[in-house]
Amino acid sequence: MRQIILDTETTGLEVKLGDRVIEIGCVELTGRKLTQRRFHRYLNPGRSIDAGAQAVHGLTSEFLQDKPKFAEIAAEFVDFLRGAELVIHNAAFDVGFIDNELGLLGMEPLSQICAGVVDTLRLAREMHPGRKHSLNALCAHFQIDHSGRTLHGALLDAELLAEVYLAMTRGQESLVMDLDAAPLDESLGEHGGQRPRLMVLRASAKELTEHQRVLAEIAKESKGNCLWQSAADSPKS
Repeated sequence: MRQIILDTETTGLEVKLGDRVIEIGCVELTGRKLTQRRFHRYLNPGRSIDAGAQAVHGLTSEFLQDKPKFAEIAAEFVDFLRGAELVIHNAAFDVGFIDNELGLLGMEPLSQICAGVVDTLRLAREMHPGRKHSLNALCAHFQIDHSGRTLHGALLDAELLAEVYLAMTRGQESLVMDLDAAPLDESLGEHGGQRPRLMVLRASAKELTEHQRVLAEIAKESKGNCLWQSAADSPKS
């Protein structure tokens, strides 16, 4: 699978109020491995930058004055993305801004260009409810060096997010079925057609305590809607 890790920087937080994209950073994963392909552009938004946004990314109107406008790089950008699955942290924000830029040019939205979107913020919340889920927090959790991230930058953040995503989803490739494996009836033949005896490993007291702690975190994050806890508390028939 081809995946594109994508991040943007913008003039502000409100696309509906006319804020625009001023930086795009993308890195490519193929078969869960980083390639050397990158897409990185600074853009002239044709408008001022909010002071709050500038404090986050450090990009100024003076720096962007001689940079291309989105229309000048749109075709190259779409060609880079086409057919890939996107991986974005807080995907709704970036997708909303990019779809706005594409829409202003009468171009098709990302949903028609790409195979889908993975939101790593949503994934992190599902995996670790109750914890911080910023990119810095995830880098710290997965022991990824982010010491150079003094300001937000689209390309640097995309590179860090690629490492975070691979760490978050490590081991999932083992869920893929091996189509070359021996048929089931042949593999059972090794045991004379009999199922091997199953070993039952019971949870220790420490493991049961940790399980209850995790359920409590899920219940807190979901405002009491923890299905596992509900099932455990319901009377047995």
